[in-house]
Amino acid sequence: MEPPRGMCIRAIGGMSHGMREAPRESDVYKKKGNTPDESGFMASLFSGALVLTDLDDFISPSQACIKPVEAIKPPVFSASSSHQVAKIEIRVDDSGDYYEINSDTGSSSKLENATITLNDCLACAGCITSAETVLITQQSQADLYAILDRNKAHAGTSPSYKTIVISLSPQSRASFASKYNTSPTDTHAKLAWFFQKYLGVQYLFDTSFARHFALWESAREFVTRYRHSSSTSNARGSDAMMPMLASACPGWICYAEKTHSYILPYISTTKSPQQIMGSLVKDWLASHIEQEPSSIYHVSIMPCYDKKLEASRPDFYNDLYSTRDIDCVLTTGEVEKMFSNHGLTFESLETMPIEPSWTKSSVNPLGIPVLLGCEGTSSGGYLSYIFRYAARELFGVSLTPQDVEAGNASAGVVVKQGRNNDFWEVCLVQPQDANVRKIKPSTCCSSGSTLPPARGRRSTRQTAESDHHFVEVMACPSGCINGGGQLKPDLDVLNSNLASGAGKEWVMRAESIYRSINDGVQLPEANQEVQRLYREWLGGDDTEKAWNMLHTHYHAIEKFEVNALAVKW
Repeated sequence: MEPPRGMCIRAIGGMSHGMREAPRESDVYKKKGNTPDESGFMASLFSGALVLTDLDDFISPSQACIKPVEAIKPPVFSASSSHQVAKIEIRVDDSGDYYEINSDTGSSSKLENATITLNDCLACAGCITSAETVLITQQSQADLYAILDRNKAHAGTSPSYKTIVISLSPQSRASFASKYNTSPTDTHAKLAWFFQKYLGVQYLFDTSFARHFALWESAREFVTRYRHSSSTSNARGSDAMMPMLASACPGWICYAEKTHSYILPYISTTKSPQQIMGSLVKDWLASHIEQEPSSIYHVSIMPCYDKKLEASRPDFYNDLYSTRDIDCVLTTGEVEKMFSNHGLTFESLETMPIEPSWTKSSVNPLGIPVLLGCEGTSSGGYLSYIFRYAARELFGVSLTPQDVEAGNASAGVVVKQGRNNDFWEVCLVQPQDANVRKIKPSTCCSSGSTLPPARGRRSTRQTAESDHHFVEVMACPSGCINGGGQLKPDLDVLNSNLASGAGKEWVMRAESIYRSINDGVQLPEANQEVQRLYREWLGGDDTEKAWNMLHTHYHAIEKFEVNALAVKW
């Protein structure tokens, strides 16, 4: 059937596109850590979060965090009361500790330090994303080591014993493979040996498996929105808000919640692959191995520090069992540091066979386990899959991933660059003879692709009010493969090659390795294990449990009034 109008995707974020959305056209954003000095390099370790002119989001909570401190105050009595108000002094000792001194009695009490938690960061609009110092102190290798030590000290039947699950992202795997010149399959086998054989972790899964659920749910959600937005009877319903914006990037979600609350209804409700894996582990796996969710310690290895913040969202906390879907997030770089903690190097790690459970793998004709690839770019392939799924479901047009990436006039797919290399549009139009004629003025879906990198200057309000149908937004330049937690070149290499653009080559190499296993791409609808879990775990596609396990909500964050003199410039 012919499409009644064109469908188009515009690239604003993704594999090669850095999201630089501004609330005003005059706002200018820049990337942190552009210089090789110590402070710049430290900032570059964190996510490519948004920076507004010279006001960055790398704020030390002990010095510049504006989150109000909640203090427990004693009752204050009026002058008419029989109780007189004591005179209080604050003194600092030689070690820097603060004491409250009662001038009348001479008694003293040590004051507790004010602390900022990840929940405070989530509920605060002072920073665009978060204070990364908090992310590191709240979730780190130390947390995992504490659980490992506790397991060694207690028998497997002790209530303190935890079943440890590691979920490995394909972007982190590609970063290791790129730096150490190994294949993704060998990298996976080495990491499996380190965590399972060396440290004693019980399970290591691949988040590419959870991405099948994310892609499938996102595509179905998009088709539903498209149909409702095209219907005159339900064109203004909450499930008809277009364009639909991608939801996998926590930096983008925090930015939207804290600065552009009006845009939240446009964001897909589908959880990210990390959080869907959390649902799988804490719900399905827990019941499958007959354990309570709180007895499982789930660690996620991710390319981005902002994933720590995502895991700490109250939406992903189980009040019944007092546990989070993801207990700890480690970045790629933090895992690399774990090797040196044990006197190991990546090259010295042994290998073990890849376990097929919840890992996108198969056995080649030689009987050797190999990993299966992921469609699209290293930012998740949302553009490619949603575009092809929608073309098939809405218009009966079958497309290949190559059609979406490079364009195919005979199939009605047009790919074009926008204002600069950061913006690319993929449009489904109606072909006529040798020419391509758009059914209606360009209506587009945005997402990442394998196209060149770029940096956009388009406002989020303009995006929300445009004719585009889908936008894949990613916070980091070049997308997830260039996340702030990924491995960096050695410092001497960075200093010697910074001016020659070696950073771009570094990212392109990791992207190339990530895509080197795309020959065995498996679609969500073709994965029998995914379909089985839909039936046995969720009870079908459109059940209440399916929504609870695979979807989430977003929350507008109220801004605090800040003293301008206290702002760090």
